[in-house]
Amino acid sequence: MKLRKRLSQLGAKSIIGIGLGDEQASSGYEKALGPWVLSLWKSLNRTNPSLLPRIPDIINPNLNNLGDAKVEVIYYSSDDTPQDSTVSDSKKLIGRARSMHPALKFHNDGGPQYMLKMVTNERLTKKDSERDVRHFELEDPSSAVRYQVGDALEILPSQNPSAVNAFIKRCNLDPDCYITIRAKGGDEVSKGSPVNGLMDCIKLKTFVALTMDVASASPGRYFYEIMSYFATVQHEKERLEEFASPEGRDILYQYNHKEGRTVLEVLEDFPWVHMPFEWLVQLTPPLKKRAFSISSSPLAHPNQIHLTVSVVSWLATPFRRKHGLCSTWLAGLNPNEETRVPCWIHLGSLPPPDSSTPLVLIGPGTGCAPFRAFVEERAAQRARQPTAQILFFFGCRNEDDDFLHRDFWSHHAQDNRVLSLKEGGGFFAAFSRDQPEKVYVQHKIREQSARVLNMLCSGAAVYVAGSSTKMPADVRAALEEVVRKKGGDAEWLRKLERAGKYNTETWS
Repeated sequence: MKLRKRLSQLGAKSIIGIGLGDEQASSGYEKALGPWVLSLWKSLNRTNPSLLPRIPDIINPNLNNLGDAKVEVIYYSSDDTPQDSTVSDSKKLIGRARSMHPALKFHNDGGPQYMLKMVTNERLTKKDSERDVRHFELEDPSSAVRYQVGDALEILPSQNPSAVNAFIKRCNLDPDCYITIRAKGGDEVSKGSPVNGLMDCIKLKTFVALTMDVASASPGRYFYEIMSYFATVQHEKERLEEFASPEGRDILYQYNHKEGRTVLEVLEDFPWVHMPFEWLVQLTPPLKKRAFSISSSPLAHPNQIHLTVSVVSWLATPFRRKHGLCSTWLAGLNPNEETRVPCWIHLGSLPPPDSSTPLVLIGPGTGCAPFRAFVEERAAQRARQPTAQILFFFGCRNEDDDFLHRDFWSHHAQDNRVLSLKEGGGFFAAFSRDQPEKVYVQHKIREQSARVLNMLCSGAAVYVAGSSTKMPADVRAALEEVVRKKGGDAEWLRKLERAGKYNTETWS
């Protein structure tokens, strides 16, 4: 909507009405996307009929019009190519593989890459709790890790080797051959021995493991359309064509999105489809890095990064349980082993506050992660100089089951520490399911309205982190109610935003 408005301001003329899709609709956003794209093509055809495909060719594409994949794979064969084994070599290998993938080639990895060792893997929730939240400590034993509070850590997860092997076997690929991948029309690549150009090739299995999300992400509709071209038995071809058709959107949405089918599962469901590797590289979702808020201070832990991570798991259907790739992998790492975690520091959306600025922090659930770092940072600063206080509102379901970092908050709320009530700060927890009526962080904000108002009048900055559903709006409404008690209005919070003193970090 913002882009459309801006283009109109610049004098652009609309050639078609805006298309709006709803991911929560019965067929996802594609239910609205398909008809909109068709009407777009009709409009464009009226404008430039000689330059664009005919509408019938778009609705009913012909196998003969498929053309080639947009990438080219060049194969090598050699037994004497050196193996990458050291930490330094692993970093180079990751960079080489991901720079070769067409969807990742120009992706900015955002600063220096670290290969950190897991030194602590601690469960914060009770073992019998339905939620598994972990405290991870990652370390570079040889040097400091450069970051600041409010930053995020991007992690490239490792895929299950058995899933990678199953994908390679299903697709009849040679895991040990060496390949170079380039976009069609790219620079010429030498087809000689990889020993003569080691930096230009990579083992196929390594490329798949580091760049192609074969067992976590679901493929797009186009994946099914291209599969139909390579189906060798009629019943599979007909089913794939139905999935790719406008009439089959609801069926595809249920099969692919709702049930969380992965690329590997889809290929195994259609064993008589034999897609060339070029098409698989082009259409398989790329393996993406996952970002987590850093929950430690570099002043307290110069060579470590701490994370507070919920291990993702959900029922796609009553009989299909799905697991988050990165969080599950991290939870399975043993601190006694030498596995290294590929990481990048990413600038966060929560700017680090000045030590003299009072803080009102609201972070239910794993939203407490960046604020654990804020509190730890301010505690380290207070050891050297006077600092302002912090008022923190935390929320979870049950005090006994998922009170994350309970001892940490309790420690910093004692005596004259940064969360001390005596000093004007405080720590207040809302346990939503420990009583008949739900109690959330916004209720605690209203209960402590005098303290909140005192902090705001003292020039406090407000930070909110957590789920992007109802929480941010409910918290804002509670703060507006507190402000109105002093005769203010919503403009007060808008002024804080414009001054960079009302910051949010939310995720779905």
